[in-house]
Amino acid sequence: MQLVECVPNFSEGRDKTVIDAIVNEIKSTDGVTLLDVDPGADMNRTVVTFVGSPDAIKEGAFRGIKKASELIDMRKHSGSHPRMGTTDVCPFVPVRDITMEECTEIAKDVGKRIGDELGIPVFLYENSAQKPERKNLANIRRGEYEGMEKKLQDPKWHPDFGPAEFNVKSGCTAMGAREFLIAYNINLNTREAVYATDIAFELRKKGRSVREGNTDPYYFKGTIKRHDENRYFCGSCDYKSESIEKVAEHTEKEHDYDLYWLLRAHEHDPTDLVGNSVKRPGKFDHVKAIGWFVREFDCAQISINMTNYKVTALHQVYEEVKKLAEQRGLTVTGSEIVGLVPYQALLDTGVYYLNRQGRSPGVPYVDILETAIQSLGLRDKTAFDIEEKVIGLPETEKDALVKMDTDEFVHEVSRDSAAPGGGSVSALAGALGSALSSMVSNLSIGKRGTEKVEEDLKPVANRAQEIKDALLAKVDEDTDAFNDYMEATRMPSGTDEERQKRHDAMQTGLKNAIMVPFGTAELCLEAIELCKTAAMKGNPNSITDAGVGALVAWAGVQGAVYNVRINMKDIEDEDFIAEHNQKCEQLFEAGKQLTQEVRMQVNDSFIKD
Repeated sequence: MQLVECVPNFSEGRDKTVIDAIVNEIKSTDGVTLLDVDPGADMNRTVVTFVGSPDAIKEGAFRGIKKASELIDMRKHSGSHPRMGTTDVCPFVPVRDITMEECTEIAKDVGKRIGDELGIPVFLYENSAQKPERKNLANIRRGEYEGMEKKLQDPKWHPDFGPAEFNVKSGCTAMGAREFLIAYNINLNTREAVYATDIAFELRKKGRSVREGNTDPYYFKGTIKRHDENRYFCGSCDYKSESIEKVAEHTEKEHDYDLYWLLRAHEHDPTDLVGNSVKRPGKFDHVKAIGWFVREFDCAQISINMTNYKVTALHQVYEEVKKLAEQRGLTVTGSEIVGLVPYQALLDTGVYYLNRQGRSPGVPYVDILETAIQSLGLRDKTAFDIEEKVIGLPETEKDALVKMDTDEFVHEVSRDSAAPGGGSVSALAGALGSALSSMVSNLSIGKRGTEKVEEDLKPVANRAQEIKDALLAKVDEDTDAFNDYMEATRMPSGTDEERQKRHDAMQTGLKNAIMVPFGTAELCLEAIELCKTAAMKGNPNSITDAGVGALVAWAGVQGAVYNVRINMKDIEDEDFIAEHNQKCEQLFEAGKQLTQEVRMQVNDSFIKD
């Protein structure tokens, strides 16, 4: 099913009655799931996050924007965050089974409706931008609400939808499709917003003006360096030239950045630079940042928009801010994520810190996420609940077998129903075997004297986690596959056509029922291989745990092969049967040999001199 995320930013963060009214309009839309509401009193801004199908998202977004236009009067608005309308910005983000191009069409549909029905000027930005200068939201919003009336008079800044006349009550709205944006704030032990801004300018891609003289420790205290007549400067080194073209060639070759892009980002005309400040780029691509004081937290924050976490990661920015803060005599006390954060972004950060600590990242994903949360100080000022704040977490159905307590699962297996049965139990056995190989590896990583084997065991721990999770999923997949076959047997069979459909569905159901335990057998075999490595390289005191892991994983191989073969007797495709009988024999023999090798390793450890 197609799933889209929408993250409108409304210019009200103090009046709970207004915020609730807007949110209620959104969440009452059929097909919309509200994920997060994040108001900020100092910013006077609320970020709402919801997901749904394309049609539901379009309707929910329009309702929220309409209600905001009715209840918020921009003539009375003030706050620390840049803004230009009652709904300042409304992005649509592809989440599942939908393209960026389709999200652009959603933005256009909603934008046109807002312009036509509400009379609000709408600008398309990011991936939806119809003009290059409108791709960057900061270019559209420059001048903010107070400057938009004059801006709209310029034909170059006529809106994409709605009237080219200023809506004095509602202002303007930016709408578009974009990748996931992480709104990330880093807290400092100071109330001085200018100190936070000084660091922010070092981070953001567009960088800052070059200064000279008294720049240590606070760069902003220096004197701005300016281009002279027939003397143009590189902002990244001492190079200078009589030609800006030569400076641009220099920055491209020596510093790998486009000087013309940098100048345009600061609204400087490359043909008229005399007297203008020299610019240098910041440290990170896909990063926008400013500094401000947050009265609610009684501290200054560096407010960061990270527009592509796959290029610039959370931990990269956080560690750089710690370094820059220390240079200025400041301390980072923690950080805050406004709205939601992608699962992979936080997972990557957790893995980074585990590796940095010399610990294995081959642990359950919740442990990795918790490491990221603690390392970034995400609970410094506000609560951070993984289930509420992380989007894209691995999902398990609420009524899944693996959600049961151990005793409940065992009781369920013992009842007089065909499923869960041997296939589900085989998958669980393999998952336990893989978990033990991970345990032995993790016990042998990061300890004194284990340096020589860590590089061998870290991949074991990582892969063991993947196999464990895959086999846990197969506990339910095995039962579901059997249920699909049983559904086919219940199909009508009153006519020849119905009987043929039922027959074909049963044959398909049997093949599917075979492929699940066959996949289980393959994974269980790999789990035995991991147990063998763990037994050879791991802590000798835990070798029996690796041995137990191999034994239960071997039971998983055997049980899964049994389940493949028992379901073959009613399959009519002889080539299919021959192929999978041969593969099962290979799996069986390989598992038997590997388990025997592990058993010998374990037994040898019992021999005393």
